[in-house]
Amino acid sequence: MAVPSAPVPDETPPGRSSPKRDALLRAARELFSRQGYRAVGIDTVLARAAVAKMTLYKHFGSKEELIAALLRQQGQEIAAALGRRIAAVPPEGGQRLLAMFDWLAEAVRGPDFHGCLFIKAASEYPDPGDLPRQAAVAFKDTCRVLLADLSREAGATDPERLAGALQLLMEGTLVLTFLQRSPEAADQARRTAATLLAAEGILADPA
Repeated sequence: MAVPSAPVPDETPPGRSSPKRDALLRAARELFSRQGYRAVGIDTVLARAAVAKMTLYKHFGSKEELIAALLRQQGQEIAAALGRRIAAVPPEGGQRLLAMFDWLAEAVRGPDFHGCLFIKAASEYPDPGDLPRQAAVAFKDTCRVLLADLSREAGATDPERLAGALQLLMEGTLVLTFLQRSPEAADQARRTAATLLAAEGILADPA
């Protein structure tokens, strides 16, 4: 099974990448991850990136397009990390599904975790037509597809149903870890995922 390398296609035209564009994306990630999207004005992002407003208009056009580009970039990085983790694990016994939970546990324990950028985007941009929300939904949909593919590969009787249950565990982990400032939810989610796989007859020992 091929592991997708880019859950949300990067719509940036070839050749548009530049040091100033990259600086804007770095500044946006640092500020938005800690303070949210609405609370941070675009002038604050520009000051952090040390670029002029014309740079924003040249590369993104608006704050919302900058956020969408940031989410696409983040999605690509997550997909690449998951792809490496999954490829290193044998497909038998649901081990690749559990590898996703192992990766998640490491991610939420990292010093740069301040909540899920995608969940925050969907919350702060609730209109279905909002670019940040569209980028967030696209990434989460692709995660669901990956979980279903891995569930099917592992021999689940109903891959879509199992994928939905596993995604609930992963999304709950992201929210609870952010709310409680504790990584315990990730450990519990991994144990629950193993129990689900055992109930499916995929995993022999859920311990």
